[in-house]
Amino acid sequence: MAEFRPIRDSQVTLTELMIPAYANFGGKIHGGILLSLMDKVAYACAAKHAGGYCVTVSVESVNFVAPVEVGELVSLMASVNYVGKSSMVIGIRVESEDVETGIKRHTNTSYFTMVHKDSQGKPKMVPGLLLETRDEVRRYLEAIKRQEIRSVYDMELDNARTEIQVDHAKALLEGRRCQILPGIIPSA
Repeated sequence: MAEFRPIRDSQVTLTELMIPAYANFGGKIHGGILLSLMDKVAYACAAKHAGGYCVTVSVESVNFVAPVEVGELVSLMASVNYVGKSSMVIGIRVESEDVETGIKRHTNTSYFTMVHKDSQGKPKMVPGLLLETRDEVRRYLEAIKRQEIRSVYDMELDNARTEIQVDHAKALLEGRRCQILPGIIPSA
């Protein structure tokens, strides 16, 4: 296995026609279909870089910025943005294309964390990344920054959980769109 691999060697693009069976009740392509395609392209990219079997361990912030229509071509571009010891962050950009007009729209961006596994299911080392462009360096640094922000967020959320006191919920929930059933919180 190469010690460092260039990002271009494992980049993957998956293009699929959006058919009526993929539509939700609103006539747009169901988000679950797009998530499934993102998972497939993330796997393909990670497996190419690692040289073996990989699993999805997390998906970060999937934002649907534009709907996808039946009949459009959807292209998912995946690239390794960051590597740890056995993990990789795969950046995915999703674009839809109206084949009649040629208009392309960015519909999603997401980051999948994949882990390389050996035949016993244990994490296995992945090659490092050979960063060849300023964009690749920027993406690598952004992945580090997202990890730092996520760590702070997780710590803050854990602290908030220990500080939340349900007995004070009435005051905290005043003016919110919820109602507490009688008897759930003791009267003061």
